[in-house]
Amino acid sequence: MLKFISFGSGSSGNCYYLATAGDALLVDVGVGIRGLKKACRDYGVSLAGVRHVLITHDHADHIKSVGSFSHDFNVPVYATREVHDGINRNYCITQKIAADMTHYLEKGRTEQIGEFTVTPFGVPHDSSDNVGYFIEAGDTNICIITDAGNVTDVMKQYIAKARHLIIEANHDTEMVVNGPYPQFLKDRILSQTGHLSNTASATAVAENMSEDLRHVWLCHLSEENNHPELARKTVESILRSYGIAVGTDIVLEVLKRTTPTGPYELV
Repeated sequence: MLKFISFGSGSSGNCYYLATAGDALLVDVGVGIRGLKKACRDYGVSLAGVRHVLITHDHADHIKSVGSFSHDFNVPVYATREVHDGINRNYCITQKIAADMTHYLEKGRTEQIGEFTVTPFGVPHDSSDNVGYFIEAGDTNICIITDAGNVTDVMKQYIAKARHLIIEANHDTEMVVNGPYPQFLKDRILSQTGHLSNTASATAVAENMSEDLRHVWLCHLSEENNHPELARKTVESILRSYGIAVGTDIVLEVLKRTTPTGPYELV
């Protein structure tokens, strides 16, 4: 069994917690350390039990506190070489990751990290590099896909294997097109290296999920170009059009942007 808590999911900061009975890791540390400590106290979670950090990519909302967390808790940080290089170049990261805490992953190569079997895979985004994670522990697994400009064949393969899935539903396309953002930013969001829309996220799930998929969380919602209820209704409607009933065939939830969501026990 896995315990899952989202400590933040959006442009203000991203951080996911996964724990077995004897081990724990964080995926991204883009939230403030003070807020993370408070949330953990509220949930009865010990940060001292976190033994590994996985990083998806080098944008500030995913790495803001990774150096400080690694330093304060003596925790190794795993990412691709390009992501680590991007972290070192990022001016937002005042506390860099120590050399002996820097560990490199390769896309498509499975690593045993403590009690977790971790496979990173490529995800298109306008960062130095970006990966999703397929994480197995015991008899269950979870797939994490965030900040994706489009859905690739590789991503589809991991969605198809997932029992639990966290997937970006960043925006409603019409809200972006008709909204106040400058054109260059609209173009970035809607590009093949930008972010997934509600519709794209729903279609990816509907067309690639297996009968084993139990729970889907929509992540990284835009504050300006989306709304939790809109995202949920859009995804639910598209799933229904494929004959997939939310609440019967799968559970569908939206992760909160700035406050914790969970905890969940994943089997």
